[in-house]
Amino acid sequence: MKAIFNNSIIAESNNTIEVEGNHYFPLESLNIQYFKESSHESTCPWKGLASYYDIEVNGKVSKDAGWYYKTPSEAAKQIKNHVAFWKDVTVSS
Repeated sequence: MKAIFNNSIIAESNNTIEVEGNHYFPLESLNIQYFKESSHESTCPWKGLASYYDIEVNGKVSKDAGWYYKTPSEAAKQIKNHVAFWKDVTVSS
């Protein structure tokens, strides 16, 4: 699977975990130079507290386009140390 933003691959992995239609990429698969911690947070009733990344590639920014769970609930423990994407990020095989 590849995550693409602004014509650049921001993450690529053969070991994503699919949850609720979203592919969660292992942290080591991220091209980390494109990621910046965001102050945004949200709560999922069954996964827990989500933290976000802003993604910037060649001067174009997508705010809060990547999310992850630092300490997911027991029910979502398989996505610990994984990041999923939305907004302007295209995820495909």
